[in-house]
Amino acid sequence: MPPILYFFALCNLVIGTGAFLLGGIVRPISESLDISVAAAGQAMTAYAIATAVLAPMLIVLTSRWSRKRAIELALLLFTVGALICALAPNLLMLLLGRVMMGAGAMFTAAAAALTVSMVAPALRGRALSITFLGTSVSYAVGIPIGAWLGFEYGWRVPVGLAAVASLGALLLANRLVPANMASAGSGFVGFREAALQPAVWLVWLRTLLHFVAIFSVFAYIGPVLQALNPMSSGELSLTLAAYGLAGIAGTLSGGWANDRFGAIRSSAAHLTLMVLMMALLPLTQGRISLTLLTLMIWGMAGFGMLAPQQSRLAGLSATQAPLLLSLNGSMVYVGTALGSVISGALIGTLGFDKLSWVGLPFGLLALLTLAFEQRPGLSKAQASKAG
Repeated sequence: MPPILYFFALCNLVIGTGAFLLGGIVRPISESLDISVAAAGQAMTAYAIATAVLAPMLIVLTSRWSRKRAIELALLLFTVGALICALAPNLLMLLLGRVMMGAGAMFTAAAAALTVSMVAPALRGRALSITFLGTSVSYAVGIPIGAWLGFEYGWRVPVGLAAVASLGALLLANRLVPANMASAGSGFVGFREAALQPAVWLVWLRTLLHFVAIFSVFAYIGPVLQALNPMSSGELSLTLAAYGLAGIAGTLSGGWANDRFGAIRSSAAHLTLMVLMMALLPLTQGRISLTLLTLMIWGMAGFGMLAPQQSRLAGLSATQAPLLLSLNGSMVYVGTALGSVISGALIGTLGFDKLSWVGLPFGLLALLTLAFEQRPGLSKAQASKAG
């Protein structure tokens, strides 16, 4: 595998940690800025919207740049945004910083597109699993440590460290990314033809439904776990870390399964396992070992979807991969927001302990999209790419 993929993984670790650590320290932020918890939570919304809207725009605007320049721009935006957040005296400046960080998240789509362009199709899944390994590690290590630092030393400390880490990644990019690495895309040229493929829309829809299902629970994962099995803050952190470790295993196994069985069959297996765990989680109440086991299998299944989804899109249009992958990232954040809103509206009815059942229909619908991938109406070329 190209060594640069491990640098991409490091950058995704920095971006994943910086993007999501605020969710664990929203209360200290609200107290420090003298705003409500709900208002502080809008920092996550601002990041999600910026990633969904601005990142694809920047992918297009930088399509004819060398990839080194585009990567440096992404990391610069993320660094400056994190620094603004760390120094923010009020909510407005915090939101501004988060918007800049969201724009900088264009790095993830750009790196994914470069990854698939550097390896043979048969190795695409494993290559993507390396690139996205950093995202998984951020859940297992970065976010729990960030939350602990935020409660012990104040929320500005982990956010400031995220800015420092991003600056370090920017300096490394200047040294490690080849200056002659060409663009992997061509802006809007050919985009309409690529985006009008039914298979592309199915992948985007599947990503949307997948993340609605996941974040109908994980937007409130702390209260959910406490409702199932009361635990100390330390036990809760360890449980979340175990989920993150399972996610690392899922990211790697998903890449292997994609290359071994193809994107469609790999996605079917992971989604089926995820749906089963969503159905079983409320039934583990009062049995912490079963809750932990269910959560870890869920983590493996959920993260195992990353490589097959990315590989499927890249296989449908290699030249438009950067923009297609960036828009797929938009579906991630739209799904995250929708999952939070939908489950939040039903907490009073179902309670935290049964919240995973809210996402169950969305998981089943995501699984249903795979049936349409296999319909005879797909072209032979598409069918062969589906694996």
